[in-house]
Amino acid sequence: MNRTQLIEAFAAKAEISKASASTYVNTILGLMADNLCEGDGEIAIPDFGRFSVKHVKERSGVNPSNGEKLIIEAHDKVVFKASDNLSIFSRKHN
Repeated sequence: MNRTQLIEAFAAKAEISKASASTYVNTILGLMADNLCEGDGEIAIPDFGRFSVKHVKERSGVNPSNGEKLIIEAHDKVVFKASDNLSIFSRKHN
């Protein structure tokens, strides 16, 4: 599902216009991005999962196109851990 599909599904489920749904979805996603980038770096949504920022240390790597060794700089990345209630395994077996 992409952003457009999410907005359309939200509009249908909430029985609101696509324009209103777009405003709400974009606001929520913007708030989440702001918190991950500038806030405490963690969003916990019960029965859904947890988004957090993880620091990745500098490491060596290899360019797959030419085999040249290179250094991959340290960086932060966003990770998501699904709650147990959201896992595919528990949904298939309930």
